[in-house]
Parts: sequence; C-alpha cells; structure tokens
Amino acid sequence: MSRLYDLSANVVRGLYDLRIHAPALLDSAVEFPEGRRFAEQWPALHAEAGGVMRRLQRIPRFHELLESQTDISANDGRDWRMFVVKAYGVPIASNLAACPVLAKLLDRTPQVLSACLSFVAPGKHIPVHRGPLRGVLRFHLGLIVPLDADGRPGTVLWVDGVPHRIGEGDTLLWDDTYPHELHNASDGVRVALLLDIWRPRMPVDMQWLTRTIALAARAAVRWRYRGFAAN
Repeated sequence: MSRLYDLSANVVRGLYDLRIHAPALLDSAVEFPEGRRFAEQWPALHAEAGGVMRRLQRIPRFHELLESQTDISANDGRDWRMFVVKAYGVPIASNLAACPVLAKLLDRTPQVLSACLSFVAPGKHIPVHRGPLRGVLRFHLGLIVPLDADGRPGTVLWVDGVPHRIGEGDTLLWDDTYPHELHNASDGVRVALLLDIWRPRMPVDMQWLTRTIALAARAAVRWRYRGFAAN
C-alpha cells in the first residue's frame, strides 16, 4: 500500500511541478490573511487543545487513520496522534464539539479544506517525507510547545532542509510537497493546529486537478467517518 501511495503521489507531484512554481515558505499575510484570526485566538485554542489532550490515548495515531503513513508514523514506537476536526471538507462533528472556538473559526474560513490538532510525543522523530498536493498549503500554529533546556521551542520542523522552531502562538505557512521532517526533542507532548488551505491563484487546470483529488478523498473520508472520531 505504501509503495502504491508513493507512486501515485510522485505522479501527482510531477503534474503540479509542471504548472506551479513557488517557494517552500509563503507569506501568510498575502496567501492566507485569514490565518491572523486563528493566531489571535491562540489563548482559547491553547485551552481547547489542553482539554482534548486529557483524552490523548483515545485519539487515533496517524497511521491508524491512513495506513499509507505507517512508515513515518509508526517508525520509532513513539506516538503521533491526529485529532481531526475537518477532513477534505467533511466536518467531524463529535471532534468539533470539543473545540467550539476552533469550530467557529472554521465556519468563517471556507478556504480551509482540512484541520486537525497534531499531538507529537516526546522524542518522536517524523522522518523526511513529502505531501502530494501542491494545490493545498499547510498553515501551522503552535498551541502547546514545550521548551528545551535552552529555553527554545523543543520541536524542530525542517522544511526543504531549513530548521524552524515554531513556538506557542507562532505560525508558518508552507508547501508540504517540499521535503520536511520533525523532531520533538523536548520532554513533553507538542500540540499544533494544522490547517490545509486551498492555494490561491492556481492555473485553471491545477484548480480542476486539486478539486478532483479532493472530491475523491472526501468520498473516502465519508466511508471511514467513524474512524476519525476520538470516542
């Protein structure tokens, strides 16, 4: 399954590479000005994430949601758990109920295709990988970010070989089709809000490609809906 996913992802990335030429990091003020609303609500979102974390062991690991992600999720015996509240346009009602502030923000932001709280265990290393869809951008907001011994955010995200320490309330907008990896070197669970948003101003053919893939993914989410709920 992983080999089939990798082959399909490489084909899709190749199509995007022919038509979209953009850097790994983007200016959220230009490409996703709505992200400011999420950052301004960091204190409330931080509190909601803390509440969700009290039932951490009931939140699915990433590879339990998507078997194709086993190589990067189950690689070292440390957990990477995903509390999905919206997946390819499908709201996960029971999870949204636990995050009313986030739910209201998402209602006001139709540009968001998918949204989740990402819980990365202490010591967890997510090896280098690439996403398949250049028609979608990743917005990252640090919610609960333990510090290292030097007082810096203890989790490092490398995007296209460049390290980033995204602290609490800090944001980064980036293209996850570039190689990226993450290491939580702290002694606490790192929690981030991850939003996948439609890339603005795409060529028409790439808009059609992205929406076609998203529709197929949406059907798969509806088929596996119950698996996304953290009961």
